[in-house]
Amino acid sequence: MKVGLFDHVEDGGRLLSTLFDERLQFAAAADEAGIYCLHVAEHHATPLNMVPAPSVYLGAIARATKRMRLGPLVYLLPLYSPLRLIEEICMLDHLSHGRLDVGVGRGVSPYELEFHNVVHEETRDIFIEAYRCISTGLVSDTFSFKGSRYLYNDVPMALRPLQQPHPPFWYASSSDVGSTWAGEHGLHYVTLGPTAMAKANIAAFKTALAKRGAPAQPKAEFPGGVVIGLQRHIFVADTDAEAHRVFKPAMEVHLANLNWLRVKKNDTGLTSRLKIPHGTSYEEMVAHGGVIAGTPETVRAELERQVRELGVNYLLTYLFLGTMTLPDALRSLSLFSTEVMPHLAKL
Repeated sequence: MKVGLFDHVEDGGRLLSTLFDERLQFAAAADEAGIYCLHVAEHHATPLNMVPAPSVYLGAIARATKRMRLGPLVYLLPLYSPLRLIEEICMLDHLSHGRLDVGVGRGVSPYELEFHNVVHEETRDIFIEAYRCISTGLVSDTFSFKGSRYLYNDVPMALRPLQQPHPPFWYASSSDVGSTWAGEHGLHYVTLGPTAMAKANIAAFKTALAKRGAPAQPKAEFPGGVVIGLQRHIFVADTDAEAHRVFKPAMEVHLANLNWLRVKKNDTGLTSRLKIPHGTSYEEMVAHGGVIAGTPETVRAELERQVRELGVNYLLTYLFLGTMTLPDALRSLSLFSTEVMPHLAKL
């Protein structure tokens, strides 16, 4: 079992430059603590995400860390020029000295896509073609591609990734459709949400991967060569009461940010792909397994239970969110890395 770190880098109620400085300090601490990889989300026009250009942010993270891998989870492919994104990927792979992992996706919010004049109903087809285009360009000396949306003729690829043939691809999904696609293509995989939902998605991924036979780019450090990950919001303190006291208000701000665009658009029916049941309250998320907070013993016991039930080999922790302060986040990271992670490594 390896442990990663996920972040939206949402509005923390303080100056954005201060927030960025804190995140860089936290990333350096996570690097020292032995976190495997830092993953950052991409969202647009919402306080949920203050780094809508993830490559820019990850360029800073690359130079603030030494060992930890890093990458988007995910790049929203329908919003990119494939050639431009190939060049960004190559730059980041060299800036990080070969520590880049590339998450790809279509985008969960129809509002964010439509702000960019992309029709949500068309994004699956756009995503699939963009993925084919990018995965082709990354291994080409001269790049040519002809699809229904993208056309490139004999583009000289002056930039090449450091990792060969290219950085590993990841896919994050909260549905059986996306989970199946990830397994069919042999991508490294992460899911989230209530334990029952996560269990069904993981089963869909494993079934599709078994039919494929092997991951596209095996990672030797994971059993079977493939990442099967679960994202959980985690906070560790000296007592269960202290953990809930600090994490509950931070988590409630985070939930408000998750729903901010939907509420602004008066989307009371949870239309389209915004039906992901994150939970409407802190207590609900604790009950369904999405939030795990308490002493090291409490957190360790619940994580061990979920890992055994779900059959994952990667825990994607969400440790720093909402309006949480840097000292609180660092204290939780310290307790987690010294008193929980060593036990998870044995699973």
